[in-house]
Amino acid sequence: MEKSFFQKVYIIARLVPYGRVTTYGAIAGAIGVPGAARMVGWAMNKSYEQDEYVPAHRVVNRKGLLTGKVHFPGENTMQELLENEGITVIDNQIQDFEKHLWEPPGMDM
Repeated sequence: MEKSFFQKVYIIARLVPYGRVTTYGAIAGAIGVPGAARMVGWAMNKSYEQDEYVPAHRVVNRKGLLTGKVHFPGENTMQELLENEGITVIDNQIQDFEKHLWEPPGMDM
């Protein structure tokens, strides 16, 4: 059975290592749908419905901004989760973004 777009997004999001982040666009490219960053964001917004945990806090925009933070239960939940992993966030911006950026492998799904 072929996996849905959202399922593919969740597979990649679960691969993001602790203390690292990736971008919506990088995930879209990894699953073979470059240009679908916004759809990846929609998938992240629904990730809490998954039986298996999806570390959605590790997925940010291409500039390292926490654009998805409004979809977390608390105002600062996304930032707190990242800071607990050793990532510094100032004004919703990941500091030393390139150091923390993880590029997902291309996936043949």
